[in-house]
Amino acid sequence: MKQDCHYLHTSFDNPVLAIVQGIDRDVEHGEDLLMLGLGIVMLSSTFAPVAPPIVLLPLVALTFAITVCFAHRNYRCMEQKLFASMTRLNSHEIALLRPISAVFIDTPAGSLAESFNPVKNLKRTLKSALGGVLINPLWMPIFYMMGIQINAEKNLILLNRAIVGVEHRIRRPSTLT
Repeated sequence: MKQDCHYLHTSFDNPVLAIVQGIDRDVEHGEDLLMLGLGIVMLSSTFAPVAPPIVLLPLVALTFAITVCFAHRNYRCMEQKLFASMTRLNSHEIALLRPISAVFIDTPAGSLAESFNPVKNLKRTLKSALGGVLINPLWMPIFYMMGIQINAEKNLILLNRAIVGVEHRIRRPSTLT
């Protein structure tokens, strides 16, 4: 079954409210994906008595990588749905949604190939190497994946702030003029 490519399928009278609520729901889903990865990693310490670090630590990095991939896909879908929905709105409604669209324009998701490439992210690589030297070399991939996850979380936080601002403007229509 093909997913809807916009947020205007709900039965709201106000299309801006439908878009804001739809994207808010998707932001919560993205946060849930990232928190799932963090929760699984936190539970991984229960396997420490059974699994050696040479097995457990790469699985932790892999968990972060998988959840980041799903969160990245969710972020891209949100962006596509928002811009597809905005093509169906008038200029006043587009102006209301401009703070949300600005987040996608200012902080694009980028490609996962670039995010996972240590040569293109030297700062993250150096920080990961420093953490690996200080703790354990097997932790370097974990720190690197955590950096990618933190960037994804920052994007969702910015998006959530923009959504709250737009919701506040919608609920107080007297301040729009």
